[in-house]
Amino acid sequence: MKIRFIAAIGLAAAALGVGLGGCATSTAQSTTPGATSSHRNADFEADRKAILAMAGNYHVTFDFIETVAFEKGYELKDRKLSGGNEIVRIIADDGDFISLQHILVVGGDDKFPVKHWRQDWRYEPESVLVFTGANTWETRDLSKADVKGKWSQVVYQVDDAPRYGAVGAWEHEDGVSAWTPPREWRPLPRRDATKRDDYQAVDAINRHAITPDGWVHEQDNTKLVLKGGEPHALVREIGVNTYKKFDDFEIAIGDDYWTATEDYWAAVRAEWTRIEAENPSFGLTVQGEPEAVYMPILDLAAAVEDGEKTSEAAADEARDIIASFVTTSPAGLQARLASAD
Repeated sequence: MKIRFIAAIGLAAAALGVGLGGCATSTAQSTTPGATSSHRNADFEADRKAILAMAGNYHVTFDFIETVAFEKGYELKDRKLSGGNEIVRIIADDGDFISLQHILVVGGDDKFPVKHWRQDWRYEPESVLVFTGANTWETRDLSKADVKGKWSQVVYQVDDAPRYGAVGAWEHEDGVSAWTPPREWRPLPRRDATKRDDYQAVDAINRHAITPDGWVHEQDNTKLVLKGGEPHALVREIGVNTYKKFDDFEIAIGDDYWTATEDYWAAVRAEWTRIEAENPSFGLTVQGEPEAVYMPILDLAAAVEDGEKTSEAAADEARDIIASFVTTSPAGLQARLASAD
């Protein structure tokens, strides 16, 4: 399973992520379950329609190119272009909260699923989880003025550990629905975390826009060096992840995987949610690409899918794995990074 997953995730390395229900249809919903009457206005419904429109079946292209160096002697790296087929499913819709799960369908003649990233959207949130460097995160409290008419997006990676979060407003102008938050930090993407050690965070502007045949995730990324003192820019990168509606692949492989494992993943999400709720900040003791965390959690999901373990037994093991890598005193991790040569 480990070899299979590592080979598959390379196809989409550029992309990087409680008790929720099963897969829903990918069709955008016009109703607003759970929303208060004050939210039932044209802007709110247009926002929801845009978010829900990201669910569906897609061929995805991940395209990243470094553009401007900010450190003397730095040479721009080669363009990174990859892609694959992916389903995006609505796994929660409570009106003010929408959760979208991405699942890749990859492989040659023998296709198989790979759980990918997750995006959670919340309307006028009281707080947002943000990345602070060194595989650490903190909950940032928000005022009502900060979030009026806005949505947070928090992205989670393949094992449902957090990656990054931000707050911004959807705009519906010139025939385009787009969400663009202010610049926020995020961890290294896997395409670099497994191969580079010359920068430690990405300062990113992260735009989602709905297109006639799907949607696009545009990124304006500044790669930051955090070691040895104040953060400084290494190089700027432009990223364009294009999701084009596409049904000519084995869609059922992804849906069947989710049906078999959704209870297990609900328990894993609940554990990360508990950690977020109980700790103003937390981190992982393993730095860089946290394969030691996500591989055993993904392997447990495979055991559930194959009928080798129950969801409950696998979830118990997953909670133990998470506990072994999570620290609720992450300041020391960041201090060690900043003081490193």
